[in-house]
Amino acid sequence: MPNANEENSAVPSQERPPAVNEPLSVAPVADDLARRFQEAGFSLALVGGSVRDALLGRLGNDLDFTTDARPDDVLAIVRPWADAVWEVGIAFGTVGAQKDGFQIEVTTYRSEAYDRTSRKPEVSYGDSIDEDLVRRDFTVNAMALALPERTLIDPHDGRADLAARVLRTPGTPEASFSDDPLRMMRAARFAAQLDFEVAPEVVTAMKDMAGRIGIVSAERVREELNKLLVSAHPRKGLTLLVDSGIADHVLPELPALRLESDEHHRHKDVYEHTLIVLEQAMALEEDGPDLVLRLAALLHDIGKPRTRRFEEDGRVSFHHHEVVGAKMTKKRMTELKYSNDLVRDVSRLVELHLRFHGYGTGEWTDSAVRRYVRDAGPLLSRLHQLTRSDCTTRNKRKAATLSRAYDGLEERIAQLQEQEELDSIRPDLDGNEIMRILDIGPGPAIGSAYKHLLELRLENGPMEHEAAVAALKEWWAEQN
Repeated sequence: MPNANEENSAVPSQERPPAVNEPLSVAPVADDLARRFQEAGFSLALVGGSVRDALLGRLGNDLDFTTDARPDDVLAIVRPWADAVWEVGIAFGTVGAQKDGFQIEVTTYRSEAYDRTSRKPEVSYGDSIDEDLVRRDFTVNAMALALPERTLIDPHDGRADLAARVLRTPGTPEASFSDDPLRMMRAARFAAQLDFEVAPEVVTAMKDMAGRIGIVSAERVREELNKLLVSAHPRKGLTLLVDSGIADHVLPELPALRLESDEHHRHKDVYEHTLIVLEQAMALEEDGPDLVLRLAALLHDIGKPRTRRFEEDGRVSFHHHEVVGAKMTKKRMTELKYSNDLVRDVSRLVELHLRFHGYGTGEWTDSAVRRYVRDAGPLLSRLHQLTRSDCTTRNKRKAATLSRAYDGLEERIAQLQEQEELDSIRPDLDGNEIMRILDIGPGPAIGSAYKHLLELRLENGPMEHEAAVAALKEWWAEQN
């Protein structure tokens, strides 16, 4: 799960950035590094998001610098000074380092642009900081602080835009997005992280150029989507992606939730419901942003458009939308190059999110409760959160009834867990015991016997050893 670093931390919406009018405070490590570049005959400046965050009074331990030194020169300066150095981004002119707990990136002045068919930027080095800043995504990220003298360089009035809480591009948005179409997603991401507004001309360009996002690699799209989702205001960014048409290309299942309705077939707005579920899930998080939970909340109903049926009584049904949605989730996340583990967990939550609604007012047997826990496995706590978040009814009585019912289910789970160690449900006999009792060697029969005993365990709870042996022998006799 992404960490809450400078790229995905957020400014609470009620706060204004008074720090934009205050002197910049920079860590001594930055001045020390700048003096070393100066002694070597080069310039160094804090740049981009680091300056933005310094002006907002929230500069963290991730520091971005720009310099006129070429990468080999940067390495020569940084190697004897830093605690660690890495060259992963050196092809793009970036040298990474760690010093006294600070994560540092030093990038040579550059310009980069896409051609019409490339998925990767072509990098060329520049000779001036103004040339470097004009290629940056937004004016609030197109400022630099020359070091060690600490002179603010702001050729595109980023400081004023920061105070106004607005996202504009240094040049025309069309030129900026043509250079790197991913910047359209970054506009939505920064709007969500910083709770900023996006300038009208930027939104217009996003709508006109939405199809250009198709040349960007799935991995880069995925990372921007992740940062947006774990931000403080994901609704804001998601709404911009949908309204601009970009979501049609990167996450088409989301705008597809805006199902048309008519006066004869009424149903709640699935798109708006989804955004509410996401926000309610966020409110239940205990240890910071949970990407798995937020993805599951965002995708939990994407099977509804494909399963919608108009019933004769005027109702609208979505039978088995959780099963269809789980398959769609797996397909979309795989295309976005998510890890197998993340795909598995999110699609499983989507598949299980309706299971609770068969619980009623507590009619489930202990066996059904055990199966619920078994099927959720390590996702049980997230399933609790997702299920509770999925209640968006305005009917207070209905909402209270559902909440009480789920309270009851959680209490029963807790009781059974205490009695039976539900978190590690397994048969009362292991594979070695099965082979010894049945006097057989390894083979498919052992798996079948194990599965039978597991079903008995789920149905009846723990069995005494002698009873388990008798049940195994009875089943074996039936098989033979």
